Amino acid sequence: MGRILCATRGGEASYRTQDAAIALAQERGDTLLFIYAVNLHFLNKTAGAAVVDVEGELTKMGKFLLLMAQERAAEQDVIAETICCKGELGEVLKKTAREEGVALVVLGRPAGDESVFELSGLQALADEIQNETGIETSII
Repeated sequence: MGRILCATRGGEASYRTQDAAIALAQERGDTLLFIYAVNLHFLNKTAGAAVVDVEGELTKMGKFLLLMAQERAAEQDVIAETICCKGELGEVLKKTAREEGVALVVLGRPAGDESVFELSGLQALADEIQNETGIETSII
């Protein structure tokens, strides 16, 4: 039995990715590790001081989204754990994949205009993760 690392961020596109990762885990007899990365880089482009604790709020939201993903897996009798961490997505995925000894890293395919990623950029990230860690990385 192996372990699949699945990046998630919420929304309809993430549900499709979660469902595909859950089905893949069932097929392979693997467990899942859903990950949410809190990245505050976008704040560098804002003017003025942040009045609220943005990191804290994003972390709370991430933990909630991860709990929902974990429950979706449990409904399909798939064991899933979660991890919410701070940092740039690519670096977080590489570090976690190594530390957790995963067999596969799963990234969700961009879903049209609603995605912040383009397929070419996501493919470059998948290639980077696989090349630097030696861990199979797939876009689903």
